[in-house]
Amino acid sequence: MTQALHTAISGELGRATPAAVTALAENLARRGSGATAAVLYYGSTLRADALDGMLDFYVLLDNVGAWPGSPLAKLANRVLPPNVGYVEFNFQGQVLRAKYAVMSVVQFRSRLGRLSLDTTIWARFCQPVMCPWSRSPRDRDETVNLVSSAVASAARWAVELGPQTAVAEDFWRALFARTYAAELRIEKSGRPQDIVGNAADRYTALLPLALDAAQIRFNLEAGMLTPALDADHRERAQRSWKLRERLGRPLNILRLLKAAFTFEGAMDYVVWKIERHRGVRIEVSPWQRRFPLLAAPGLYWQLRRRGIIR
Repeated sequence: MTQALHTAISGELGRATPAAVTALAENLARRGSGATAAVLYYGSTLRADALDGMLDFYVLLDNVGAWPGSPLAKLANRVLPPNVGYVEFNFQGQVLRAKYAVMSVVQFRSRLGRLSLDTTIWARFCQPVMCPWSRSPRDRDETVNLVSSAVASAARWAVELGPQTAVAEDFWRALFARTYAAELRIEKSGRPQDIVGNAADRYTALLPLALDAAQIRFNLEAGMLTPALDADHRERAQRSWKLRERLGRPLNILRLLKAAFTFEGAMDYVVWKIERHRGVRIEVSPWQRRFPLLAAPGLYWQLRRRGIIR
């Protein structure tokens, strides 16, 4: 990892987060007791600088077994991380709603390398991210290293799969088009364009730094970047990506199936989605919260009767 990329990412992660985001990150960190190393904040609400949507967090632990939950949930997180959950948090009278994912530092790191078949971690954390909570300066520095590795991995794939010569933004747009296509996504097709367009200067500045870190030579002239990759290198990369593309959606489906048994706060998350998108408030009983799978058929028929789903 080069010092230039480390410095750039350190500055990004170290930006001050809104007080409400910091408080929620601290709340999540406490759930892992002393095993929580860092909490990362990312996603659409960060990019939009808004708190009225769904906030996204990643909680990094020394050991996923430290996170409260059933033995089944802990086993599932060891086998197919991350486990996910939903939380509502009251901050000075404002209700924040957040999704969070939980995995260990080792699991996170293993998904950043060149050989990893899982594209989801580096594809998310090459995007804007903040670190509103860390256990110690050493943990924060390690978190900077992890995110820097995500950016370097993403940059490598961006030039291997992208155009031969282009402005930096076009490499990133091509990359996100490929990563979104490899995952089970419901977002509109123009989402990769929006992601880059919302922080174009950032992506332009990061690509050369990340390519240096990834040890890929390039020429940069008048804003046009040309990576020094021959046809054989590009062909090998395309073949390698095809494997990740074939595995991407099955992995997503497996995680969705796992979430049916491990998603913390699943009922409240569904209720919020219905209220936000259809304007209808569904009351949930303590029993439904405790046994969401058993409660799901009843909730489905209730929604059918009220004409919310057809």
